[in-house]
Amino acid sequence: MKKSYIFIALTACLAIGSSLWVLLDARKGLLIEDRRVGETPARIFRPSSGGNGQVALIAHGFAGSQQLMQPMAMTLAHSGYTAVTFDFAGHGRNPRLMRGGVKDMGESTRTLTAEIDQMTAFARTLAADKPIALVGHSMAADLIVQYAMDRTDIRAVAALSVFGAGVTRTQPPNLIVITGAWEPAMLTQAAARIAGLATDGPARERVTYGDFAPGTARRFVLAEGAEHIGVIYSKDGLTETRDWLNSAFGQRMTGAIDNRGKWLALLFAGLLALAWPLSKTLPVLSIKPLDAGLGWRRFAPIAIAPAILTPLILWKAPTDFLPILLGDYLAVHFVVYGLLTAGGLWLTRYDAPGTSGDWRKPLAPALGLAIYYILGLGAPLDAFITSFMPSGLRWLLIAPMFVATLLYFLCDEWLTRGQGAARGGYAFSKVCFITSLLGAVALSPERLFFLIIIVPVILIFFVVYGLISGWTYERSGDPRVAALGNAAGLAWAIAVTFPIVG
Repeated sequence: MKKSYIFIALTACLAIGSSLWVLLDARKGLLIEDRRVGETPARIFRPSSGGNGQVALIAHGFAGSQQLMQPMAMTLAHSGYTAVTFDFAGHGRNPRLMRGGVKDMGESTRTLTAEIDQMTAFARTLAADKPIALVGHSMAADLIVQYAMDRTDIRAVAALSVFGAGVTRTQPPNLIVITGAWEPAMLTQAAARIAGLATDGPARERVTYGDFAPGTARRFVLAEGAEHIGVIYSKDGLTETRDWLNSAFGQRMTGAIDNRGKWLALLFAGLLALAWPLSKTLPVLSIKPLDAGLGWRRFAPIAIAPAILTPLILWKAPTDFLPILLGDYLAVHFVVYGLLTAGGLWLTRYDAPGTSGDWRKPLAPALGLAIYYILGLGAPLDAFITSFMPSGLRWLLIAPMFVATLLYFLCDEWLTRGQGAARGGYAFSKVCFITSLLGAVALSPERLFFLIIIVPVILIFFVVYGLISGWTYERSGDPRVAALGNAAGLAWAIAVTFPIVG
């Protein structure tokens, strides 16, 4: 291995090691305990010093898990609170299905609210049956706001990225609304409207209205530099929530504010960089059909046509065949998109995947690539960001998702690789795919609205997979290695993160 590869590998390992040390060191001074409340997985964060006895129940948003709310839980625990996180039904490692899905929002709301009720009862046992605080993000923010109406066992509510339908001047009690400054205008306007209910004029940001004693306090904050997910990690979001609970409970507790964002960035930058020297250990599997790739003149129509046609073909088509919310639509979208791309390749008389070469040869390196995606990148994701390890029914969903994504990745790799291939074609083809998903949402907003939340995550996967698969092809000369690995990695990601519905 060349010295440059060794240098990059050592530098990447240093970045990985140092970031892991800081992330794990942040847990010092805390007692973290996993529990089962009924069937619901929960985690309790306590200060090892004993704390102030006040408890906050923290709920994640759509397609999230309790790991996503760790920054809030650890910040509150370092400030003396007992914080409880949990996985909603259908999310994370909760074995219960989210009944209703998006077809019956009333039923799904009842399912999720019942879980909040169960977890609130559990949290109150930790607080010696004293009132507790509720903290929620996105979907959960609206759920906890509605749940806390007219309840005497809730002392304060912190709602991150909430629409706040039904909020009044006095209910729910002691409400702070925190929205990312980069979020859509409808959310920032909702935050100002909610706080404005407590004053006769327009509400000003970061001004507290009302009174904590009777539970009428109101406040709204726009977290600087944060969007929908970033608000969870933002200093504003964490500090304002902690200070709000202090005011509601009559406390003056302070402690370390979770700042994992930059360390997570360093960790995954190191893991991504490490993939480059590791790719140099792959076997060379050059095969004939990729001696010449497609130039822009032939490439562009094949890349653009599926982006336009796929949403139109699936506009009215039934796609409810898997018990995974939106995952079934994504599976069909990948299949149709792959078929249309394969058709375009055939019309150009371009050699189709697998027409030459031994298909057994790419299996071993593809398996190594998939393991790196699932364990190398997935284990840190599961530990510090969101649930990424399957349980129960999720194991059975990986295979059909792999079948669905494989044709797309095979055709896309074949379309964008080869000597003389369109420069920038790989990135362009991903932009086309993302655009087609947004087109599908525009055609069926009620059915596919939550794809808007998922699209940025898919874009991140495409960027990471694009870099690694480029290095993989550069070494192996065979597009099938990256196609198989990418399909396995994305199939796993969809199966373990999307809500399971009944």
